Order: sequence, then C-alpha cells, then structure tokens
Amino acid sequence: MADLIEAALRHGLRVAALVAASAIVFGLGLANLLHHLERYEPALAQLGAMAALAAVLAGEAALLVRGRPWHRLRRVAVAVVLAASALSYAALPDGRTSTTIDWVFGAANWVGVVVLLDRPLRDSVAFLLAHELIALLHLLLFDEPTHQTLTRFATGSVSVVGFPLCLAVMAAVLYRLGAMAADAHLEIERVRAADAATAEAHRRRLARYGELSAGTIPLLEGLADGSLDPEDPRVQRRCAIEAARMRRLFAEADTVADPLLHELRHCADVADRKGVAVELDVRGRWPVPPVSVRRDLTEAVLTVLATAASRARVTVVGGEDLVSVSVVADCDEVTAPEPVSAGVRVEALYHGDMVWMEARWQPTS
Repeated sequence: MADLIEAALRHGLRVAALVAASAIVFGLGLANLLHHLERYEPALAQLGAMAALAAVLAGEAALLVRGRPWHRLRRVAVAVVLAASALSYAALPDGRTSTTIDWVFGAANWVGVVVLLDRPLRDSVAFLLAHELIALLHLLLFDEPTHQTLTRFATGSVSVVGFPLCLAVMAAVLYRLGAMAADAHLEIERVRAADAATAEAHRRRLARYGELSAGTIPLLEGLADGSLDPEDPRVQRRCAIEAARMRRLFAEADTVADPLLHELRHCADVADRKGVAVELDVRGRWPVPPVSVRRDLTEAVLTVLATAASRARVTVVGGEDLVSVSVVADCDEVTAPEPVSAGVRVEALYHGDMVWMEARWQPTS
C-alpha cells in the first residue's frame, strides 16, 4: 500500500510536469521558432533542436504510459537536451541571446527538469546551470557583452532558472512528504498487526485457561486442599490425563508439518515418563485436521495411555477420506470419550486386561 501511494504521487507529478513542459515547448517555443524561422542560419538546425526536445518529451510520455522511469536512458536524454540547446545557439543570429528569437533559452530548461524530476534536487540544479552556461558562453563569445545584453540575460535567467527550479523543489518536497506518508502508513500497519497479534494471543490464553479450568484447575485445587489423595490410583490417572492434555495444548501452538503426529508424540511422552513402553506406527498421508478434530482423535489415545500399566501401541492410518487413530494397551476398562466434532467416531473393545480404542475422522463426510 505504501509503495502504491508513493508511485501514484510520482506518476501524478510527472504527468503535471510533462503537460507544463509540452505547453511551453510546443506553445511558446514553437511559435517563436516558426515566427522567426527565416532569420536563423541555417533554419534546419533550429528545427533539429526542436525535434530533439520533442523526442525527449515523447519518450517521457511513453515511459509514463508504461509506468517506468528513465533508468539508464536518463543520461542520454539529458545529453540530448543539452546538445539541442547547443545546436540552437550555433544557428542563433548574433546579438539575440535571451530574446524571443532565442526560443530554446526558455524551452530546453523545462524539458531537462522533466527528465530529472524524480532525481535529487542537485541534479536539476546542475542541469539548469549547464543550460545557463551554454547560453552565457554564446553571449560572451558571439554577442557584444554590453551592460544591456548582460542585464537582459540576467533578467531572463530569473524565469528560465527560477520557474523550473520551483517545480523541482516542489517535486522534491512532495516526494519527501510521500515517503514520510508511506513510512507512516507502514508504521500504522505494523502497529495494527502487533495489536491484532496481541489480541489473538490474549484470546488464545483465555481459551486455554477455559480449557484448563474444566479439569486441571479443580484437580490442582483438590490436591492443594487435601480433598484428593495423591496415592489414590484414580487421582493418579486423572493427573496423567490432565498432564497429557496440557502437553497437547502446548503442542497445538507449534508450527510443524504434521500437527496430529506431533501432538500424539507429546501425549505418549507422558506415558513414557511413567515407564510405559509406547510404540507409534504411522501409515499413509492425510490432510491436516482442524484443532477440534485433532483433540477428539488424540483424546482417546491419551485416556488409554494414562491408564496403561506397561505397554501400549498407537497406530495412525489415514488417507484423503479417512483418518484413524487407535491404541491398544494393557489397562483397566476406561470409558470412551464422547467426540464433539462432526465426522469423528470413537469405538472401544475390551478383552481381559487389554483395551483397544479407535477414533475415526472422515474429512469428506
């Protein structure tokens, strides 16, 4: 957005400068050239100088249409403008510098500034000084440098240098303001992004606190006030389940290629820490399930793993239209968790001290 603002400002200034320069060159300059055409010797030189300036303005118009700057052609364009000025003075009648016959004196200056408009101000100043120097050398070498001619030259130079210089100064100021506006816009966007990230992080913290308040916080309060006995196997099982849920909750914030497997490994780590040998078998590839679906798929696993006595095997099988997460473990009979996401089903089988539980998700159903 900031780049678009600055580009639009530069384009608008270039269009305005091109219109002003074209009006001066083809209006005032061409009118003076044609009015005094028979006085030039040779006249073809003046026509060639006018054609060179017209070619530079046409090049600026073509670049504007294509939305491109001059780049490497800028030096060539400036050289063409100065060469056209020198060519015009070579065919200028003696004693006519800075008069109406000297049409290039008030025309070439605008063309050069148009080419250098998006460059630093010093470039436009250097060009205007070079243009003035060409006219001054012609005055000193081929005219009689009287007090009258020098006064006329100095008076004409006020407008020849002053007006284009004002345009260059205005362009430099507006470019600077455009850059400042673009920087301010970027800073506003940065602050907005930071505020949005902060709000999202706060929302996630509240959501996590709400999830913990349902099971973890009451468990901790019971252990703290003595209403729950840490030696009770049921309390230990609740602690293992809540620990696995907390590790899963923290793992949900990680950026990984397969979030489901990543969260399953964190759930299995809790069982592994209490001495249960956990095997994880993965087959197939599947789309990334939403967070709510992953919780339903892993809830069955962590519930069984929290109760497993010595060994457990977790199997993940999936494809584009089905994801299955199952676990087999030696544990007491556990109640299958009730899924909350659409498309998720949980089944359980019990045989002696072995429990098999599976959670299935069908993405396309």
